[in-house]
Amino acid sequence: MNKDMQEQENAVQGRIDQGAERIKQATSDAVASSKEKFDRAADRVEEGVHHATDRAAHAANRATDKVAEASERGRVAYDHARERADEWLEEVREYVREKPVQAVAIALGAGWLLGRILRR
Repeated sequence: MNKDMQEQENAVQGRIDQGAERIKQATSDAVASSKEKFDRAADRVEEGVHHATDRAAHAANRATDKVAEASERGRVAYDHARERADEWLEEVREYVREKPVQAVAIALGAGWLLGRILRR
């Protein structure tokens, strides 16, 4: 009987070993499958991050371009206004040189009118 029990124990041990091997293989397969799924998910996240970064960089570049355009337009407008003011000032100087009495009379009249307006 000892031999029968030994054979039964060996048979049971063999089944346990087979079961353990199947569990080991199933676990290994599950880990590999999970790793594959995780890698795919990580790739999708990475693509999304790259896409978002590209869009943000593009938007920042467009904003920078718009600011540069607005700055240039402002500089041109400032230069134009300054040129016009210089021209006007030169015209006033020329008028005062040509007609000093009339210029003083206009200045006195403008001062009197301004004083009346500010007193109210």
